[in-house]
Amino acid sequence: MVNINTASSQIEIRHSVLVGDTSDVFQQRTLTILRNENINPTVTMEFFPERDGLLCGIREVRSLLERVLPETGIEVWALDEGDGVAAKEVALRIRAPYNSFGLYETIICGILSSCTGWATAARECVDAADGVPIIATPAKHIHPNVAPTVDYAAVVGGCASCSTVMGARLAGTTPSGSMPHALPLIVGDSVRAMQLFDRHTPQDVPRVAIVDTFNDEAAESLSVAQALRQRLRGVRLDTPPERGGVTVDLVREVRARLDMAGFRHVEIFVSGGFNPDRIREFTEAGAPVDIFSVGSYISNASPNDFTADIHEVDGEPIAKRGRTPGVTESPRLNRVL
Repeated sequence: MVNINTASSQIEIRHSVLVGDTSDVFQQRTLTILRNENINPTVTMEFFPERDGLLCGIREVRSLLERVLPETGIEVWALDEGDGVAAKEVALRIRAPYNSFGLYETIICGILSSCTGWATAARECVDAADGVPIIATPAKHIHPNVAPTVDYAAVVGGCASCSTVMGARLAGTTPSGSMPHALPLIVGDSVRAMQLFDRHTPQDVPRVAIVDTFNDEAAESLSVAQALRQRLRGVRLDTPPERGGVTVDLVREVRARLDMAGFRHVEIFVSGGFNPDRIREFTEAGAPVDIFSVGSYISNASPNDFTADIHEVDGEPIAKRGRTPGVTESPRLNRVL
């Protein structure tokens, strides 16, 4: 679990967020009205999700609040990053002068909604893998402005690593990845591609070869293993659907042929359209997979919609219709500011 008490300052908050350009415009107009009328009560606002999930985004929210809230007269309470959160459970409570943070209600809901959705999807894959590591590779399925945040959320969800440098930096881990099909296609041979990778890549980067570019996956795996011997960490199977995709039987065959040739140390990585159901199919069948790669299932996860409600104004219980006035009993919350 990421510790928001030690890591919050690492997340950069963009100028467009701080000035409210990514907020709903009615929040900007409300702030203008209240400032012009010199109205600025202390309010208590609570944030909760629509459905059960794995909470993520609190760390980024805290970074924002550290920038905008006054130094005194405020309280921020939250669940921890990576905690399970139930539907309608209060995950965040802010007590502060409204004009210091009201502009950011939309932004806070958006951060928590998206990040919780991504982290929850990652956890579903991790649970299905039953101990086999998951590498998150969602970047090519999502806008680059948010790709590092998706990677970070995936690691919060339990993935062993992620594919982008910035995402790994946010998550405090090392980025993971082998090579694209572009390298063997350009140099014309999978073995030569791996030899060049071995020659020019730092030694602390695992040597993992893509082995479905030109020939049979088992044959390419053996050829690369014979070329790199003990330096080869693993082979990655990414067979496209047009050729039948990666199957349990394919993984078993590659494992058997590597073992028969004396390459028991070579691991098998699999990628290409994996989701919890497909991962579970492999694990329940006992497929000898060492690492799963998951991309679009995480990036395409639906947000877990967060809602914010005011429950107190200047210490007086209040709420809109359908909500209970007063602070919600939430014993799991920890004070973070």
